[in-house]
Amino acid sequence: MPTISMFFGIIVRMFYRDNKQHSLPHIHAEYQGEVAIFSIPDGNILNGSLPNTKRKLVEAWIEIHRDDLLADWQLAIEGATVFKIKGLE
Repeated sequence: MPTISMFFGIIVRMFYRDNKQHSLPHIHAEYQGEVAIFSIPDGNILNGSLPNTKRKLVEAWIEIHRDDLLADWQLAIEGATVFKIKGLE
């Protein structure tokens, strides 16, 4: 489960070969013990929750980095090394 980005206390991870449970491309975002799974194509939460302000940050980050996230997703489901993606600053 590589960490692909960190910003404002949020840790964003993408699991290898993680296309079974949620067939959509997605990321796992964690903040202070809370975890939410976000769809990459539309930024919606598939499961879990984050505080509202952190959820909005993750949604904005997905919007900015959607192409990079989809490229990382393809690598991850193939078991290849994913790339780090710049956080919000």
